[in-house]
Amino acid sequence: MVSDTKSLLIRGAHVVDSVQDGKVDILIRGGVITAVGRELPSDGAAVEAGGLTCLPAFCDLHAHFRDPGVTHKEDLTSGSHAAVRGGYTAINLMANTKPVISSRLQVQDVLDRAASIGLIDVHQCASITRNMDGVTVDHLESLGDAVRIITDDGHDVMDARVMLQAMTAAARLGLTVMCHCEDMNLSGTDYRLAEDLMTHRNIELARAAGCRLHIAHVSTEGSMRAVIAAKERGQAVTCEVTPHHLALTSATSYRVNPPLRTQQDVDFLIRAVEQGWVDAIATDHAPHTADDKAAGAPGMVGLETAFGVCYTTLIRSGHITLARLTELMSRNPARILGLNKGCIAPSYDGDLVLVDLNTPWTVDATAFASKGHNTPFDGRTLVGRAVITIRAGRVVYDDTTSNQEERQ
Repeated sequence: MVSDTKSLLIRGAHVVDSVQDGKVDILIRGGVITAVGRELPSDGAAVEAGGLTCLPAFCDLHAHFRDPGVTHKEDLTSGSHAAVRGGYTAINLMANTKPVISSRLQVQDVLDRAASIGLIDVHQCASITRNMDGVTVDHLESLGDAVRIITDDGHDVMDARVMLQAMTAAARLGLTVMCHCEDMNLSGTDYRLAEDLMTHRNIELARAAGCRLHIAHVSTEGSMRAVIAAKERGQAVTCEVTPHHLALTSATSYRVNPPLRTQQDVDFLIRAVEQGWVDAIATDHAPHTADDKAAGAPGMVGLETAFGVCYTTLIRSGHITLARLTELMSRNPARILGLNKGCIAPSYDGDLVLVDLNTPWTVDATAFASKGHNTPFDGRTLVGRAVITIRAGRVVYDDTTSNQEERQ
């Protein structure tokens, strides 16, 4: 059992991030990595990590904790526990709660409550349009410095004039616009065209406005090609894909939004991951009750399975290296959020995850820390699992103990 101390030494782990791959020790003091090297001395607590691999803790750009307003599906406490069990220490929350997060005070309320729980760093998006009404953007001027990303995730802003106004304001205020690319007028007719068309539109509007643009949950070849074209001309565009859009096809009967796509789409997304066009893997963690899921609610939980799905799908199949996966799940998401995380080097936050890369495990949704058990991976055998999660030099999850205790 490792207690909360001012210094922590991780000893004997195989350390992998985007710039190193080898066996070293890591010393954390005051929540920050102060040394990385062999046989480091320490007068504080130590984690003996022999047999485990140490990665930068994961950062999720896209999750729904349903708090406030829909807390029977998830809340900040259950979501935080799910996060650390999956190896995550930083989570970016969507604004489509009840009420919608559209003000500085609402954002601060979420941040304060998350800080009192103390397991993870929470970052709260605000909505692009006030209350996601699709029309009003005057609230953007008063959001304050705590907001880094705005999004109407769950919907897109249908009116191009309104979106251009929002993007112009975002460029002036230094905000990133995250887009859920879907033409709601086409969704009932052609889900593929609905995504592709709005991806093109939002890229062009962002280019006109000069704002930073982040495309959420890219799922089609056409949308990814549009992102690649924007990147090739130097536009400030980043994108994410989800683990389920990399691991599953439409042959799996499971409702998510955007939908699971064809094998051709999946293959193209994986190639984009391999070639460096994809910036981040984000879970789009979306808990639902069993009744809501049976009634057709789209979405799935993902925080507790994401690493295993990605390691099994992308690394054991030979598509990418573990170092590249740390870029997708740690370094790049942290960079997009403007966080001092994602690398194992002096001066970076002491956020780490020790993972088991050898022992197969079977997904059991009933054992999730999340209130949501809605996952198509239930019963699937994966390789790659978080064993110990460390935030700011403090062990917040430890599965080496029999009771799998998250530390308060």
